Amino acid sequence: MSLVIEGASLLGEGTTDLYVDDHGMLVDSAPAGAERIDAAGLVALPGLVDLHTHLREPGREDAETILTGSRAAALGGYTAVLAMANTTPVTDTAEAATRVWELGREAGLVHVQPVGAVTRGLGGEELAELGLMHRSRAGVTVFSDDGRCVHDARVMRRALEYVKAFGGVVSQHSQDPSLAGPAACCHEGELSGRLGLPGWPGIAEEVIVARDVMLARHTGSRVHVAHVSTAGSVDVLRWAKARAERDGTWSVTAEVTPHHLLLTTDLLAGYDPTYKVNPPLRPQEDVDALREALADGTIDAVATDHAPHARHDKEHAFVDAAFGMVGLETALAVVRTALPQLSWPDVARVMSATPARIAGLADQGRPLTPGSPAHVVLVEPDAALTVDRDASASLSRNNPWHGRSLTSRVVHTVYAGRVTVRDGALVDA
Repeated sequence: MSLVIEGASLLGEGTTDLYVDDHGMLVDSAPAGAERIDAAGLVALPGLVDLHTHLREPGREDAETILTGSRAAALGGYTAVLAMANTTPVTDTAEAATRVWELGREAGLVHVQPVGAVTRGLGGEELAELGLMHRSRAGVTVFSDDGRCVHDARVMRRALEYVKAFGGVVSQHSQDPSLAGPAACCHEGELSGRLGLPGWPGIAEEVIVARDVMLARHTGSRVHVAHVSTAGSVDVLRWAKARAERDGTWSVTAEVTPHHLLLTTDLLAGYDPTYKVNPPLRPQEDVDALREALADGTIDAVATDHAPHARHDKEHAFVDAAFGMVGLETALAVVRTALPQLSWPDVARVMSATPARIAGLADQGRPLTPGSPAHVVLVEPDAALTVDRDASASLSRNNPWHGRSLTSRVVHTVYAGRVTVRDGALVDA
């Protein structure tokens, strides 16, 4: 159905009408008989794109499915998400990647782009079917063993060399296992010692970031650093991006999660496993560095690391609970709360245009001009939002924002010309 979005503030700068034809494309005049949305007072942005989502299907449909994750994404203003490969079975074959892609199309609420594993079974030793996954209908371009680090430098080098042939990118979970093993669950510092929790030192991230940018430079390939969490990593990235720009033959990009922009390690004092994430929450000085790096472009994008877990996986002693927290529905509000000085064009850059470019999604993250696909989110910019985890479309409730007041509310989401969220509620619900 055609659509007219009336009186929106485009990127917060001036007021305009947006016209959508029957094919889901933005056009330059109002189609006859179009459905109408009153967008007065709302900011229009390109639909958000998430580089880092865990949808849990196949294998853990009790925690999330591609359909429920798509619903949560639409409510958060997303029109595309990249589904991480650490499912059961792992997304390490063309068949598995294609199945995730098909389930996303069947859900039909956002574009679900599978991320392929770098190594078979996330085992860290043998490369997965990188080329076959890329040549499949899913067209995989981003590869990651997220949840585990590709810690063997030789394997990482081979992966970078392989994906270079088709313009792919390796997204690295940077965690040296010899410095931060599987038991590490809390930022290593005075608090971890006082709580008696195994420490996860920042250096375990920083040495892998440093190694990988050098491998990307050596191979002339593309590396993406997932969920950056320390000021030391920012320092390495700042040097590497300057060097990559000067060389012009390789590239490094990076993402930060909303929770690492707002929450600190002090929250762990109560041993609440809701706040157990990987990498862990860090001290305020790291949070400040991450905010500065996102604002100045050293960190390219915001990615949620949406990690739903069934209640029985989180309700354990802190050291035994699963890592991760949900975040799709609140990401925009958290970013606006953490960085109120960030302009709307910059919000669009870090949450839509740049993640789309990194993922190679040509029809996402585009300016809202005639000729572009109609992927649009409309936001009430100054609305106060009190988060209720029980109102979530996700199947899981490991929500660190429950009861918190955030700024900005997603009011409408349009995916390929179809209204998926209207007045803050799912249209298909």
